Amino acid sequence: QVTCVEVVEAYVERIKEVNPLINAVVKDRFEEALQEAWQVDKLLSEGPGDDYLEEKFPLLGVPITVKEAFSLHGMPNTSGLVNRRNVIATSDATVVSRLKQAGAIPLGVTNCSELCMWYESSNRVYGRTNNPYDLQRIVGGSSGGEGGVLAAACSVIGVGSDIGGSIRMPAFFNGVFGHKPTTGVVPNDGQFPNARGVRTSFLCTGPMCRYAEDLELMLRVMAGPGVSRLKLNEKVSLEKIKFHCMDHDGGSIFVSPVDKEILQAQKKVVEHLESELGVQVRRVAIHKMKYSFQIWSAMMSSKDSDGQEAQLFTDLLGDHGKPVWPLWELMKWLVGMSSHTLPAIALGLTEKLMKLNPGGNAKLVSMGKSLQEEMEALLGPDGVLLYPSHPTIAPRHHSPICVPFNFAYTAIFNVLGLPVTQCPLGLSSEGLPLGIQLVAASYNDHLTLAVARYLEKAFGGWVSPGKA
Repeated sequence: QVTCVEVVEAYVERIKEVNPLINAVVKDRFEEALQEAWQVDKLLSEGPGDDYLEEKFPLLGVPITVKEAFSLHGMPNTSGLVNRRNVIATSDATVVSRLKQAGAIPLGVTNCSELCMWYESSNRVYGRTNNPYDLQRIVGGSSGGEGGVLAAACSVIGVGSDIGGSIRMPAFFNGVFGHKPTTGVVPNDGQFPNARGVRTSFLCTGPMCRYAEDLELMLRVMAGPGVSRLKLNEKVSLEKIKFHCMDHDGGSIFVSPVDKEILQAQKKVVEHLESELGVQVRRVAIHKMKYSFQIWSAMMSSKDSDGQEAQLFTDLLGDHGKPVWPLWELMKWLVGMSSHTLPAIALGLTEKLMKLNPGGNAKLVSMGKSLQEEMEALLGPDGVLLYPSHPTIAPRHHSPICVPFNFAYTAIFNVLGLPVTQCPLGLSSEGLPLGIQLVAASYNDHLTLAVARYLEKAFGGWVSPGKA
């Protein structure tokens, strides 16, 4: 009913209207996008047939945005690091290339946290991104610009990456869908920083979007041939899923208690599944989840099977510049002279401490391995776990520095390698998004995606910030 040029123009106008408030798109490519839209309309008018086009270009003419940490030809690729502010991508990351080949039209790149290692998207290159539901609150990180741009209806679908919850936290705080696929299915190439050593099995690239049905289509395109390892063609009977529910991590001393409204939303999901599907949702208490943050930290800094050490964050901070001394940077930061953010400096300082207790770390790594076995056994071929996406609703700016380990609720599933979908569940009493994580055993992404589609119908999915 409308031309591709009209669609792209509508999204360009929306970004121009909203972006001055939320600062999510940090560099646009509007002229190129309109040119590409014109070519799509030309292709459609020449009419090779809708079926042919749908098969060859499943995302033909769909406007997308991409996290700035991924290479998108001609766009900056700084990951919020001042030393990299002149770095322009000369090629496309693998997933970006696949989405473009499927017909998608990138509108621009979106903000992230410095070096993608913090859950507030703010840096010294582009500044801070604000939550569309309340500008005084965070969008999450590190794919925070992506979460904000989707929530504000400035884009249809987006590319994120996740090593500790960087897709799911922004999706939760912004009331959209985000999927962390089973590890090793979607390629991570072409992003900075990329994972090395043991972290290659924790970092996941995945889709973010407003509508649950788009997750599977995006996942198919982004995974390419790797999609054959997933069971996306299997029909899911929701009544046959074994649902498990866990309200909180068991009371970690490092993490905030789960907010009352998040618990209420989760309770409503359980009641709905039991009354509408006739299933029994089993309450579980997995003791080791209490140590989620410690397990994630120890596994992130462990050696891989070849004995290769994990790359030091301070080395990444020094990219395109001189070596960085975190203590010196802290002194500079206190007098407003550092080009780094406080969370990045703090991470540089704490990673040194992690090396001081090799015995304790080894125990935690082995606890992580046994938790993984326990989870795989619990979930099996037909299980889905309901678990909070974060202990609190979108926090105010800067407050994450007081509760730095709250990301443990998402991070634990990175080191366990499990597929997880973040699903929105309407708005809180303050008009802020609520949500839930849906977790399955490895390669059972089709289960969490099916439950997400079901919960979207039951609870309304994405709610426009304008209605809040």
